[in-house]
Amino acid sequence: MIKLYKNGAWLTEGQEPVSDETGLEQKFHLSKQEAKKNTIAYSILKNHNTSENMDFLKLKFDKLTSHDITFVGIIQTARASGLERFPVPYVLTNCHNSLCAVGGTINEDDHVFGLSCAKKYGGVYVPPHQAVIHQYAREMLAESGKMILGSDSHTRYGALGTMAMGEGGPELVKQLLGKTYDIPYPDVVGVYLTGEPAFGVGPQDIALAIIGAVFSSGYVKNKVMEFVGPGVGKLSVDYRIGIDVMTTETTCLSSIWQTDSKVKEFYEIHGRAQDYKELQPKTTAYYDGMVYVNLSEIRPMIAMPFHPANTYTIEELNKNLMDILDEVEKKAKVSLGENVSYTLKDKVRNGKLYVEQGIIAGCAGGGFENICDAADILKGKSIGADEFSLSIYPASTPIYMELAKNGVLADLMQTGAIVKTAFCGPCFGAGDTPANNALSIRHSTRNFPNREGSKLQEGQISSVALMDTRSIAATAANKGCLTAATEYEGTYRKPTYFFDGSIYENRVFDSKGVAEPDVEIQFGPNIKDWPKMPKLPENLLLQVTAEIHDPVTTTDELIPSGETSSFRSNPIRLAEFALSRKAPDYVGLAKDIQKGETAREQGEIPEEKVSGLCQMKEQIQAEFAAMSWENTGIGSTIFAEKPGDGSAREQAASCQKVLGGWANIAREYATKRYRSNLINWGMLPFLFTEEQLPFAKGDYLYIPNIQEAVKEGKSELTAYVVKDGLSPFTLRLGEMTQDERTILLQGCLINYYKLSI
Repeated sequence: MIKLYKNGAWLTEGQEPVSDETGLEQKFHLSKQEAKKNTIAYSILKNHNTSENMDFLKLKFDKLTSHDITFVGIIQTARASGLERFPVPYVLTNCHNSLCAVGGTINEDDHVFGLSCAKKYGGVYVPPHQAVIHQYAREMLAESGKMILGSDSHTRYGALGTMAMGEGGPELVKQLLGKTYDIPYPDVVGVYLTGEPAFGVGPQDIALAIIGAVFSSGYVKNKVMEFVGPGVGKLSVDYRIGIDVMTTETTCLSSIWQTDSKVKEFYEIHGRAQDYKELQPKTTAYYDGMVYVNLSEIRPMIAMPFHPANTYTIEELNKNLMDILDEVEKKAKVSLGENVSYTLKDKVRNGKLYVEQGIIAGCAGGGFENICDAADILKGKSIGADEFSLSIYPASTPIYMELAKNGVLADLMQTGAIVKTAFCGPCFGAGDTPANNALSIRHSTRNFPNREGSKLQEGQISSVALMDTRSIAATAANKGCLTAATEYEGTYRKPTYFFDGSIYENRVFDSKGVAEPDVEIQFGPNIKDWPKMPKLPENLLLQVTAEIHDPVTTTDELIPSGETSSFRSNPIRLAEFALSRKAPDYVGLAKDIQKGETAREQGEIPEEKVSGLCQMKEQIQAEFAAMSWENTGIGSTIFAEKPGDGSAREQAASCQKVLGGWANIAREYATKRYRSNLINWGMLPFLFTEEQLPFAKGDYLYIPNIQEAVKEGKSELTAYVVKDGLSPFTLRLGEMTQDERTILLQGCLINYYKLSI
């Protein structure tokens, strides 16, 4: 079904890939280094690199996009750093805080803020319920051969020939200030598609199969996935988009696909024929790895709780139901601990698994083709009058309009399904939260714990399994009994899609790049500026305020998603939620030690504010006589095995900083995004790779000469556990650019940019 090449791979026009081995360079009359330049990715990266060095890229993007739980913080940061106008098209969508019910007026206040900023700085503003961020980008922004940076992790438009990346807000701030996105040239992994999907197999099935094959090994981590091969031409563009958006869950950096007449037609349908360009690898190209996918062999898939990589075929699950449910419960204990009683075995009736909810939504599931196929499976049936419910969210108003015109909307509603407006809520826990202990099947992007809206800390837990729209519809037709779409024996009508651009023309504010400096920005009472961030001192004394040993810690666990989204414009208030799902005492502990730093900065005596600091100081000075509160910062750090999987949200790092955090310590970082967010908020991304931890929660760590180590680009340094004397251990910082080191020294990106104002 899926094969991962152990070595790199050569791809020649019209041929299947060949695993790299000695002598192939002579055979192809081409060195690997030259053949690497023949990928689609190389040509796009080269065209956007502003430096002379292709080994280390300084990229400028063509367009930017954000939604309403990220754009306030981004613009506030950019304003504090000297923003005068948006230098490239910047689209502000409103698809996350669309439900203006939580916290009074604060969600709509953010929308008004966004509209006023689009006017003042020359941007584009998409009102709530018009489109989810990524569908609007597909319909209106993507261009073959171009690059887009978005402050959402699922910024992926590779199927349209656009190399797009999802990053934390500070990386967009850099672009808004005319700076660059700086990365080493990434490895490019080919994804060779051959065959053709079986009837009933949808894009989410292909995506989950790929995620299941590559995630655990990190095969494509921080790399570019380049989709090639004859199988690409067998897929519609909607189908390709459905696979492409899920590449985020592999932890790759970005994606790009070869383009063809079907992509050209997509652009023509959307009135943008001029934005199409044929993209193909050159005659002979070399890839740093290869994922070989036989589309014909993939069957309907399900990703069981609590990760998109926890994959099985639906057939396999039904055949080995109780054994797999045992495995799910064992894995769940790692994430949930003993806080709640968790089982899915109560969903089994007469040997069949029943679910309580189905959701087809957002940038992954809300496409036109997905919804039309679901309607065909459900036509003339009923989802029933019992526990099971089905909600469908078209990804944009133009899609919704076409479903209404061609009768699909009526077909769906007649079954008992509810069709709602464009909204990302079900994907991050702000819409269609299931009942406690319920199981929801969703064609959305993630199924992390609590991401569907339950609150573990309050004893609530429901769970999500990811599936393709077609199998969700087949399950709905069987009133919640888990069913693969391959059991559907009807046909798919495949109606033609007609895009009505007047919907956006009538409602979306587009400045056409013209800024109006005299426009006054509208601030709601919840929109607050970032607090002052101190510079990195000579030395650090850090208390370990959280210790997490889960194999992977998601950004949802570092800062919860759904219930916090309305507070993303208020750094102080949002920080109260930090690590609340993994370490409920973290905020209190971090605040306690932060009192010492506040006192230090104000010229007061820290040990009068924090008990135990006096003893720590005495022990350190016994070996480091020059240590004083004038040269030593006080704060907190956390340890996690592998933090940062999932969302691009910068708040996973910034909340720790607001609470006085100076560092994370990890075995490795799950994504580049999270490590970048740490650095941009002045948080040291320490690595500790030895098996035995030398410290525990509550311990103090002394890190001497940290300012010097960062300034000189040292990759390793000696730290000390302060407990009955000083016990040394080694921390690593890894490779950093000069700009990253300067950001850390200045304390955060805002301080860094203030230097140049």
